Amino acid sequence: MIVRPRMHWLRMLFVWRGSVVPRILPRLGFFLALACLAVATGPHPFNLREGPLGLLGVALAIFLGFRNSTAYDRFWEARKLWGSLMIVSRSFMRQALTHPSPALSLEERREVTDLLRALAVSLNHQLRGTSVPLDALDSGVRERVVAAEHRPARVVLGLAEWVARLRHQGRLGEVLVTSFDDNLDRLSEVLGGCERIAGTPIPYVYSVMLHRTVYLYILLLPFALTGSLGWSTPLVSVFVAYTFIALDTVTAELEDPFGTEPNDLPLDAMTRAIERSVMDLAGEPLPPPLLPDKDFVLT
Repeated sequence: MIVRPRMHWLRMLFVWRGSVVPRILPRLGFFLALACLAVATGPHPFNLREGPLGLLGVALAIFLGFRNSTAYDRFWEARKLWGSLMIVSRSFMRQALTHPSPALSLEERREVTDLLRALAVSLNHQLRGTSVPLDALDSGVRERVVAAEHRPARVVLGLAEWVARLRHQGRLGEVLVTSFDDNLDRLSEVLGGCERIAGTPIPYVYSVMLHRTVYLYILLLPFALTGSLGWSTPLVSVFVAYTFIALDTVTAELEDPFGTEPNDLPLDAMTRAIERSVMDLAGEPLPPPLLPDKDFVLT
């Protein structure tokens, strides 16, 4: 995610990092050359007018807006799910530290802390398809998590087993157990919601149809504008191409909010924030927070 101070409007015009321009610059160069060729070789034998292409452009803009809205809804829902993970982790830790009677021992406190940390870490790496670095966790928690195929669900099971153990010891009443179970259910909902977003992309047919229409429209546009704009055609064509291609590219990034593109969610930073939150409640030394790099990217 791009995290940077608010910029002056003039500087905003020349922002490079996070603007998707580096990714689409070769394509813009191609369409600039095509527009120059269209002007240099005109007039053309086929009679292509601005009117029909203008109607197609309006329809295309509406379709792009629909897809962009759908992609952003996925991005924002993913962010809300990770916000819920933070809230429930804090709530579970607070209950664990205050409700059992007698109070938790140092080992028991460390166990629940490690489980909550492992939940955020394992969910992060499952969504991104990377290996789980759990070396900093307690060996018992690490062994249970690494051995599981579905690691986040296994961590939730470990939390449920921790609650059940305290219940069998007579340290939690039925009302308190129900409260813990409610938080465990909310954790399961977070896992399911994240898996639904990660495993169900926007239907492929939308991407294919939109991609084809965008590029066909941009290919035809210079030939329709040549007669009325002359050598201004390349400038107008490239600007329109930038608008449509950039929207298409940004939508593709937001569609998968758990990826590693500059505009995706900063899962590493949010995972570290959850770790720091539960460790702070437990009174343990905190790891440093993750900050944006020199390019203002927070991973």
